[in-house]
Amino acid sequence: MTLVEGGEQYFNQILHLIASAKETLYLQTYIYKEDATGQMVTNALINAAQRGVQVYLMVDGYASQGLSRSFLHKLRVGGIKFKYFEPLFRSRAFYLGRRLHHKLVVADASFALVGGINISDNYNELPGNPAWLDYALNVEGEVAIELLELCQKTWNGFQPLKKLPPKKSFPNFLIPPDSRKYVRMRRNDWVRRKNEVSQSYLEIFNEANTEVVILCSYFLPGGIFRRAIRKARERGVTVFVIVAGISDVRVAKQAERFMYEWLLKQGVRIYEYNKVVLHGKLALCDRQWLTLGSFNLNDISTYASVELNLDVKDEEFTSEVRAYLEKDVISECTEISIEYLSQNTTIMKRFLRWISFVSFRILFFFFTFYFKQVDETSPSNQNQ
Repeated sequence: MTLVEGGEQYFNQILHLIASAKETLYLQTYIYKEDATGQMVTNALINAAQRGVQVYLMVDGYASQGLSRSFLHKLRVGGIKFKYFEPLFRSRAFYLGRRLHHKLVVADASFALVGGINISDNYNELPGNPAWLDYALNVEGEVAIELLELCQKTWNGFQPLKKLPPKKSFPNFLIPPDSRKYVRMRRNDWVRRKNEVSQSYLEIFNEANTEVVILCSYFLPGGIFRRAIRKARERGVTVFVIVAGISDVRVAKQAERFMYEWLLKQGVRIYEYNKVVLHGKLALCDRQWLTLGSFNLNDISTYASVELNLDVKDEEFTSEVRAYLEKDVISECTEISIEYLSQNTTIMKRFLRWISFVSFRILFFFFTFYFKQVDETSPSNQNQ
């Protein structure tokens, strides 16, 4: 298991997984573009398909709706099985805000990449184009089988699987939760009554004894998480929040800054990353365990999008990630103090932040309003 940074390291690893696949290759992502990075990955997928690998590519029907007909034709001719997840206005229910937000690559039920990195030049390291700050976990073993099953179920509309991949023995990888080390797959999908990633974040806030570190690209926690933050601070837990100083969604950044005053009053330490756009999503608890994936601390990730994280309980690995954040991320940040905030806030800026915050709360409500959830206790859904 390794932490993989966005950019050259991540896309080299994707190309390696694709080139190494012998039987099946699943790639599921929110954004897939036809730019240089997208073409590079596509050519690798076509090469895999032409040597006999079953290649399945699924992208979100909203975020990737700009793919051209000629590009889709290239995929089909190249032997790639392709699907959109929930194309806009074609859903059987009113699920406008339910998007496939996870980013996942699985090769042969043996190796996988899970994180927050889309297939686009923004996330790659190209001449004159530094990669956005983002991360993935490179894993292998039994958890890769679980991830393959998730890919298959997502591809088949979350219907029960008739044929599951054979179980393999990886005695040194997936270790019981009462041990010192383990990895678990965590999902969020409100429609299907999945809130595992949300529960992981609540466990971090509720169980931490000394320190919580959050790195989040769109940090707008709802009421449940704000209460958890406040209670953690009341217990004396130090809470660090690393957010974007440069954001690809400026209105979201203004809404986020509206919350700074409340966070600072709770004693939360805020750091804005200023080197490039911050797009990563991870959290650490007491240097003992962490969660990493596609989940942002906001209501869209909590109640709308289909999200995927991995929780890793490994003190050595978590400490290494914590040291990396201190050395390579926090060192590139501006710490936001009460004094800094007051010196850089005018009445007009405060009004703009308030309007942005209110607008986002309304938008969140609109995109998280559904007519129904799937009843997973019914016989037809028990094995999903």
